[in-house]
Amino acid sequence: MKTLSIDIETYSDVPLQKSGVYRYCESPNFEILLFGYSADAGPVQVVDLTAGEAIPADVLDALTDDAVTKWAFNASFERICLSRHLRDLGISLDPFHDNHPLSQEMARFLNPESWRCSMVWAATMGLPLSLEGVGAVLGLEKQKLTEGKDLIKFFCQPCAPTKTNGQRTRNCPFHAPDKWEAFKRYNLRDVETEMGIQQKLAKFPVPDQVWEEYHIDQEINDRGVRLDMELVQQAIKMDTRSRQELTTAMKRMTSLENPNSVQQMKQWLSDNGMETESLDKKAVAELLKDAPDELREVLSLRQQLAKSSVRKYQAMENTACADSRARGMFQFFGAARTGRFSGRNIQLQNLPQNHLPDLAEARALVRAGDFDAVKLLYEDVPDTLSQLIRTAFIPKDGTQFLVADFSAIEARVIAWYAGETWRQKVFEKGGDIYCASASQMFKVPVEKHGINGHLRQKGKIAELALGYGGSVGALKAMGAIEMGLTEEELPPLVDAWRQSNPRIVEFWWSVDRAVMEAVRYKHTTSSYGLTFSCRSGMLFITLPSGRNLAYVKPKVGTNKFGGECITYEGVGATKKWERLDSYGPKFVENVVQATSRDILCYAMRTLRCCDIVMHIHDELVIEADLSMSLDAVCEQMGRTPPWAKGLLLRADGYVTPFYKKD
Repeated sequence: MKTLSIDIETYSDVPLQKSGVYRYCESPNFEILLFGYSADAGPVQVVDLTAGEAIPADVLDALTDDAVTKWAFNASFERICLSRHLRDLGISLDPFHDNHPLSQEMARFLNPESWRCSMVWAATMGLPLSLEGVGAVLGLEKQKLTEGKDLIKFFCQPCAPTKTNGQRTRNCPFHAPDKWEAFKRYNLRDVETEMGIQQKLAKFPVPDQVWEEYHIDQEINDRGVRLDMELVQQAIKMDTRSRQELTTAMKRMTSLENPNSVQQMKQWLSDNGMETESLDKKAVAELLKDAPDELREVLSLRQQLAKSSVRKYQAMENTACADSRARGMFQFFGAARTGRFSGRNIQLQNLPQNHLPDLAEARALVRAGDFDAVKLLYEDVPDTLSQLIRTAFIPKDGTQFLVADFSAIEARVIAWYAGETWRQKVFEKGGDIYCASASQMFKVPVEKHGINGHLRQKGKIAELALGYGGSVGALKAMGAIEMGLTEEELPPLVDAWRQSNPRIVEFWWSVDRAVMEAVRYKHTTSSYGLTFSCRSGMLFITLPSGRNLAYVKPKVGTNKFGGECITYEGVGATKKWERLDSYGPKFVENVVQATSRDILCYAMRTLRCCDIVMHIHDELVIEADLSMSLDAVCEQMGRTPPWAKGLLLRADGYVTPFYKKD
């Protein structure tokens, strides 16, 4: 046997969407119901484990044999569930020799090295991340059966006890034999659909380096990161008490039945002389500026209530495995087009920042459950809990966290591509790009906390908003007005930035022309170290790393301003598959972010022997032995990949007993 295509159906009383597959599989009530498979692209077999059938011995052997390639759609689900099943059968998962350093750490899960994921393959081609979606876009002969969702709900999750169902809490095959037969057909069809995807995409194989990155991602997900469950549980209790007190105070001041109701609160404010269309975070902050004292207090209480910190703590509680480690938090190739990682479960990509000067002390008080002290010393309890979310991630005993991140990675990458030499000189000398940008724009020296220091903020906002063709709207979206800039200042700021960065502006429009030529004439063109080609109904932009960015069914279309642009099919802002349009600066944004992602993955490969437990944007978190050198980690991380000659990278870091934003 060389290959095995697999799809399984499972039962657990732990909700998969809330808790993730690792916690889902830990339930004592977890079981595999159906095991659909095809060996070496042969006919699909379905093993009904509920009927006492067993997975054939040669297939069980193949699961632990690294010479056999295992395929599945969202393969991490199959791999983790089958790890639990094999452990229950008493089969060893240890792919290593006893003296291998990873032997004990990883033996609880099947080695990811021999697994391939057809969802990742689809993602590399810019296709949807659902089996149904991919089947539809590729026009597969055998599509996923649509009745699957109802069958999964019926057989794979607990059901509510009712008089009709005899008060049972679970549906078994004998409760609905016809549905069960349909479920077996559904399981068989899923394997066929997955194999159909492989056949359709056969001429666009995933590069070996991307599979290696996927395996590193799976190792990080398997390793997980430890959570301080005492802190998590005390924070949830404290948040509950805080919300009760805030709601009681608001009821007392407003006499409203439900002061959390947007409708009721807007009416109350209107009755008290304050009109507002919205009560979102920005609107409340704006209202607070001019509110009279009695309204200010109510708005301030509403602001505190709006903090959603407790959701993150609840997600931690839901995700934590029996050993208090949260696993499966990273979605490989989760971001469409660029291939960047996205978050799962706890969502590490959008953690609140921390600005408390005495973070450790605040953390200790919350951990001890001292609500009164937290309220006395910090006043805003929800905000304090929000700032402590990061600190719930802790290293295992006898280790510490080394946190290292790339300095201004996207600014460095775009300067390198475009050949914007003044920027590269700033990076060469270890300068501050925001000060340098302000200095270049306003033609005066700018130093942080020094001469013309007030201009640094303008340099920063311009850097963050304008690198990818953004204009006044982008500055506003980045918070320029809130930061104290006026409407009148914004257009000159855009002009000043573009005049200071002529090569970046030229880079945008060169890419625009190259993409247009590739799509219109099916030419292959190269510029700036990028190759643009159009074949088999796909637009490809090949990066210096050798990886392709893929755009489905590209055409020359018309944008909202009536000009020509490139359109392609993809998942849009509505999360639906639709035709999207793009232009030079947007393609440049994809290229720069994708290249930054490749640099992070290169650093992960370099530091693979270290225990990476988290990565957030351009940052790596390592659970390190106390003797490990931070300087050595930063030096290794800051090494330029061989395919990016001339790119100046720098990684900075810090050592910490709990995760935080330094």
